[in-house]
Amino acid sequence: MARKTIIVGFVPRASSSVSKLSLPHRVAVLAYDGLCTFEFGIAVELFGLPRPELKSWYDFEACALEAGPLAATGGVVIAAPKGLNRLLTANTIVIPGWRNPDERPPERLVRVLKKAHARGARLMSICSGVFVLAATGLLDGKFATTHWRYFEKLHSSYPRIRLKPNVLYVDEGTLLTSAGSAAGIDLSLHLIRRDFGAAVANKVAKRLIVPPHREGGQAQYVDAPIGEEVEPWLSNALEWVLRNLQREIRIADLASRAFMTRRTFARRFRAATGSTPLEWINLLRTRRACDLLETTNLGMDAIADRCGFGSAPVLRDHFRKRMGVSPSTYGRRFRRA
Repeated sequence: MARKTIIVGFVPRASSSVSKLSLPHRVAVLAYDGLCTFEFGIAVELFGLPRPELKSWYDFEACALEAGPLAATGGVVIAAPKGLNRLLTANTIVIPGWRNPDERPPERLVRVLKKAHARGARLMSICSGVFVLAATGLLDGKFATTHWRYFEKLHSSYPRIRLKPNVLYVDEGTLLTSAGSAAGIDLSLHLIRRDFGAAVANKVAKRLIVPPHREGGQAQYVDAPIGEEVEPWLSNALEWVLRNLQREIRIADLASRAFMTRRTFARRFRAATGSTPLEWINLLRTRRACDLLETTNLGMDAIADRCGFGSAPVLRDHFRKRMGVSPSTYGRRFRRA
């Protein structure tokens, strides 16, 4: 089969404007022999695609670990003009998977990443790329995640990392890790949301035709995916909750609708979603509060009522625990013009 060569170079940023970043902000993605093509494509699509419809955007470039054309999954060849040392000038570095979790990354890559992080760069991994970040030691004592297939390997190889095995992504400030490939899209949108706000992240998501925001704590789809053994009881429960968030929702009522005891329902719900029913309901209520804060000028009592929290103090308590800021701060930061 003939190989295709893709040359990935520097993508100029859009015209300058005030944003949540100090511009220009350079995003660099690592390219290596044996490259994970899809994960690499996520970084290019999310951070490197020119977006003339936006007033400001990232600078973007690919940096090669090895010299020469690099083989990628699927018979594709990547030619990245910039070398490894270019990572030292990046503000955000993306590690798009890693070719073999059993292969320790080259020491020169480890040194460059540690030096870049010490200088203030953010390091982000997609899927198996966490093994590269783990090799730096920077994740020791930090929370992180990866694809469920690699969890045991990562845990045994790097026991000092505080692994969260059943989430989509983890944000530790300047160290960010995602689960499987699609979770890399979620983490990228989360980072864009941090940098440019909800309105810009929503525009990017709309262009991709993907949900604009999925919580990092949402479960990975393992063991019992929706659509197999868990349907139709779970899908019916989820749809009913979404239609009735404003009212009081009792777990016993959900169990009754599924023709189960409360204990059986709770057990099967956690097995299917990685969450308790109450945690999941409060997550949905918090996300609805985010939507209302971004799109309306409603007061806290009205938002609490529409989300089912009942009162502004309860809303503030749940919101701060999950989002890390107060609802009023979130509204000022992300309300769409």
